[in-house]
Amino acid sequence: MTLLMIVIGLALLFAGGELLVRGAVRLARAVGMSSLVIGLTVVGFGTSTPELVTSVEAALLGTPGIAIGNIVGSNIANVLLIVGISAVVYPIAIASIALKRDSVVMIAVTVVFLAICFMMPLNLVIGLAFLATLVLYIALVIRFERQANSVNHGAIYDKAKAIEDLDPGLSPATEEKTPLLLALAMVVVGLVLLIGGGKLLVVNAVALAQQLGVSDTIIGLTIVAVGTSLPEFVTSLIAAIRKEADVAFGNVVGSNIYNLLGIGGFTALVAPIDVPQRIAAFDNPVMLAAAVVLILFAWTGYRIGRIEGAALLAGYVAYIYVIWP
Repeated sequence: MTLLMIVIGLALLFAGGELLVRGAVRLARAVGMSSLVIGLTVVGFGTSTPELVTSVEAALLGTPGIAIGNIVGSNIANVLLIVGISAVVYPIAIASIALKRDSVVMIAVTVVFLAICFMMPLNLVIGLAFLATLVLYIALVIRFERQANSVNHGAIYDKAKAIEDLDPGLSPATEEKTPLLLALAMVVVGLVLLIGGGKLLVVNAVALAQQLGVSDTIIGLTIVAVGTSLPEFVTSLIAAIRKEADVAFGNVVGSNIYNLLGIGGFTALVAPIDVPQRIAAFDNPVMLAAAVVLILFAWTGYRIGRIEGAALLAGYVAYIYVIWP
C-alpha cells in the first residue's frame, strides 16, 4: 500500500506539473512574452517542478534527508542513469556551447553547492543567492541565444527543445488560443495536484523508510530522486530513440543547474534546513565526481558513445550498491 501511495503521489506530481506548465505557457503568451523567453524559462523549468515541490514539502515536514537527497540523487541519476541509458541507445553528440559554457557552469555550481553544504545549513541568505544566480544565468543565456546562429545553442535551449519535441503542445511556436480564465484554472489545478502529490510522496517515502529499516536519506537519494527525475529520463530517452541525442546532453546539464540553483535555492528560501552529514560527506562528492566524468567523456570527440554510456550505468549500479544497506 505504501508503494502504491508513492506511485499515486508521483502520478499527481507529473499531472500537476503538466497542467501548471501548459497553463503558464498560455499565460506567458497572453502577456506578450517572447517565444525564446518562454522556452528557456517556463518550458525549460517545467520538468523540474516535481523535484521542486517534493523537496519543499520534505523540508516543511522536517525530513531534510528527502529534501536534499532528492536534489543530489536526481543529479546523480541524471548523469549516470539517464545519460548512460541514452548513450547506450544512441551515442550522444555534444554541442560545443553546451560543453564549453554550460558544463563549466554545472561544475562550478556543483562545487559551490558541495562547499556550502559541508560548511553551513542551507538558509535564507543562501537560498536568495542561489536564486539570484539562476536568474542572472538565465538572463545571460537569453542574451546569448538571441545573438547565436540557428545551430549554436546551449544546454538550457536544448533542454526546452527536448521537452517541446516530446510534447509539441508546449512549444512557444504553437499558436493555440486559450481563454485567460482557462489558463488560470490550469495553473491553479496544477498547483493543487503538485502540492497534494508532493505531500503524498514524502509522507509515504518516510513510511517506506521505516518499514524497510533504512534512513529517509537513502529513500530520498534513490526512490524519490529517480521517481521525480522520470520527466528528464523520458525526454532524453525519446531524443535518443529519435536520433536527436544532441539535445539529451543539454537536457541533463540544464536540469542539473536548475536543480541545484532553483530547487536548492527555493527550498532553502521556504524552509531553511541542515544538510545531513552523510550527504555532505559522501553523496555530494559523488555528484561532483559524476559531473566531472561526464565532462571528461564529452571532451573525447564531442560525443558520449555506447561504451562510455555503459560505464556511466555501471557507475550508477555501483553507487546504489554502496549506499543501500
